[in-house]
Amino acid sequence: MDAFIIAARRTPVAPRNGAFRNIEIAGLATPVIHALLSDAGLRAQDVDDVILGNALYAGGNPARLASLAAGLPLGVPAMSIDTQCCAGLDAIALATSRIRAGEAHAIIAGGIESYSRSPLRMRRPHDDGEMGKPYDRPPFSPWPDRDPDLIEAAARLARTSGLGRAAQELFAIESHAKAMASDHRAELVMVGGLESDAFKRRLSAPVCARLPLIMGDDACGLTAATIAVEADAAAMTLVVSREVLTRLRIRYALRVHGTRRVGLDPAQPATGAQAAAQPLLANADRTPVVAELMESFASQSMVAIQDLGLIAASVNRGGGALSRGHPIGASGGILAVRLFHEMRSESLGAIGLAAIAAAGGLGSAALFERV
Repeated sequence: MDAFIIAARRTPVAPRNGAFRNIEIAGLATPVIHALLSDAGLRAQDVDDVILGNALYAGGNPARLASLAAGLPLGVPAMSIDTQCCAGLDAIALATSRIRAGEAHAIIAGGIESYSRSPLRMRRPHDDGEMGKPYDRPPFSPWPDRDPDLIEAAARLARTSGLGRAAQELFAIESHAKAMASDHRAELVMVGGLESDAFKRRLSAPVCARLPLIMGDDACGLTAATIAVEADAAAMTLVVSREVLTRLRIRYALRVHGTRRVGLDPAQPATGAQAAAQPLLANADRTPVVAELMESFASQSMVAIQDLGLIAASVNRGGGALSRGHPIGASGGILAVRLFHEMRSESLGAIGLAAIAAAGGLGSAALFERV
């Protein structure tokens, strides 16, 4: 059985402690769910499941909170998954598998994240006399010497690939320029008075050159311009069976051509996107005309574009995460939403690619066909 995306919506992306600083993740999700159902003409009672990625909520089931807050029937189950940056795209892949298996006909899938409202993290003390120890992130590998922060991995990748600081900054400048020149209104749902992505700006080389190094050396180091900011957002798709596609008389959809998840050395997590995408592309009979690659770091995206042999002009045509921000669990969902709307202008049969890497040595990718 085939699975199709028939609607895709997202909130604007707001940097941490920005426009969404007082909005809980259920509040971000509710208007997106309503927009999906309205766009597709699908009744809430016809939704079979809700699968959402989330990385920072520290337990619980935020997908269920989102489902109930949006007024979906109590009988609709909901599942939250955490594969960090890959989670939003992995949720869509999981929904696709359920549709293909005949277990469901309509699933809301994507991701939700709020850095602004995420719980404070603290490790429980071993003994009564000890204090709890706050921490920013959990371990993603059992081996401390093979568990780098992604920023460390991206800086190492920039150095080993010979990507100079100026080249990375030019990539970021172009990401902002594309975002500024694009009209994303068809995919956005206004939340908290915010109507567009808040971080995009007219970035220039002189401004970038004045920024201090955050990681790496003078020649190939990373700065605030070449690292995606922490952010809040929700991004979801409506994944359905052919039966629903036909019944609703949908005129535009993307067929899920294939999905792929891979694991790689957790000490080298920066190349997960291409590791997942390469097997999909090898088995495809067409070259992607549009690609959405996660821009966690300029260096990471630049290497992925080169490794995958993509035409740079086809990648992130409306800007990427460097010009938006990185709401971890929602970022993969944003890629799919952006691709859904970018593919509208392509011909029938055109192929689009979404790909993303995650800490711990994970990569996820999906190919979509315009139908």
